[in-house]
Amino acid sequence: MGREIELKLDLSEDAASRLAQWDGLPERADVAHLRATYFDTPDALLARKGMSLRIRQSGRRKVQTVKGDGSAAGGLFARQEWERPVRSHMPVLDAQTPVQEALGDAVDQIEPLFETDVERTRWLIREGEAQIEVALDRGAVRAGAREAALCEVELELVAGAPAALFAIARRIDGEVPVRPAVLSKAERGYLLRGELTQAVKAEPVALDPAKSIRAAFLTIAGACLRHYRRNEALLLVHYEERALHQARVAIRRLRSALTLFKPVLLEADVARFQQALRWLAGVLGEARDLDVLHGRLADDAQAAIGQARAQSHARVREWLESARVRGLLLDIAEWLALGAGCGGAADEPVADFAAGRLQKLHKRVVKGGDDLAQLPPDTRHKIRKDAKKLRYGSEFFAGLYSAKKSRKAHGEYVGALETLQDKLGDLNDLATAPSLFARYHLAEDTPLGLKSERQLLRKAEKAHDTLAQAPRFWR
Repeated sequence: MGREIELKLDLSEDAASRLAQWDGLPERADVAHLRATYFDTPDALLARKGMSLRIRQSGRRKVQTVKGDGSAAGGLFARQEWERPVRSHMPVLDAQTPVQEALGDAVDQIEPLFETDVERTRWLIREGEAQIEVALDRGAVRAGAREAALCEVELELVAGAPAALFAIARRIDGEVPVRPAVLSKAERGYLLRGELTQAVKAEPVALDPAKSIRAAFLTIAGACLRHYRRNEALLLVHYEERALHQARVAIRRLRSALTLFKPVLLEADVARFQQALRWLAGVLGEARDLDVLHGRLADDAQAAIGQARAQSHARVREWLESARVRGLLLDIAEWLALGAGCGGAADEPVADFAAGRLQKLHKRVVKGGDDLAQLPPDTRHKIRKDAKKLRYGSEFFAGLYSAKKSRKAHGEYVGALETLQDKLGDLNDLATAPSLFARYHLAEDTPLGLKSERQLLRKAEKAHDTLAQAPRFWR
């Protein structure tokens, strides 16, 4: 059994061709054709246990590899692996691998599910005292009749510190654009077998009460970066308003995580990333505002903003392709991969910390929303943002409260938060409509399909009262 530490980077086919000619790589390179078959049960039980099983063939040589569950923060994968040569195209599942123990009787259901077929070009380079293998993979993932292109760089740490991987990544990005990859080859195959999607929602975060505050933050922030990158990857191929919305949700979730964990993070780090993420959210904000406005307008008014909307979509693509955005993603990925600079208190168990942070946000939302109808729109908007942070925090920490009673209370609480957010969101849309109408030359009386302010305020007050009375699942 060994342990691999590698940084995966996504890049385009054109960028890959340019990278192969980069003078930062040695002239000598190994080129191999690699074909790998991935195995699992029909219901992907092995994947659900955080493992992958493949047989990779290069020439006549066949190697079976089992990769275990591990960390994957922003493209940096650190996983246990078990390798052995095999003679046939079917795996050997004995006591030398953890597969038999993980699957039990279901091990007899193991079958091939998908394959990867790539040309790998490999170089060995040095970065300071570190030695790194650079592997450029170009090819495809195939699952049944479906196929998807695969183009990525793997920087595997042979010797030295993980920081060297990011130094190389930045040097590469200075020549050709790259981004932290958040999907393994196995995950790409499983996704190809499933329902294809135009947007990716946030995945549940796996936490347990014994986890340290530091480990919980790294898990949560890594999940937020993964959420963002999966939707950004879709946007770089084709603009889809649902993917843009989810990318912005991912940014808000990461900013909320920074706020929740602020007591154990370095103040300078929080300020730096909050500012950068606020900018990125703003870059995507105009397109989102126009998408929402477009969905609320009648056909003739939709046509009036059509050109502005198309231009905003094009600007999103331009910004996402920019060096500034790519650099930000590498900065966040490195920060997480190297431990995020958490203080000593971060080694304490996360359960009490989570309860305290949720309680503080709850009090702020409940107290701040007293007499909601009398508050000015900008104050209501602040309460809405606090409610979002509280909702994201409730989702982040859900795994800490697994008892049946706690799960029931969690569902009721998050449901009340969602309703309050929706009502405050409608009020905010109503309040900001005049400025949007003026900006895009729409008539002041353009209908938005919303109820009156009085009706919306009544519903928002009711939602606020429901939240205030909802059982707090963290108690």
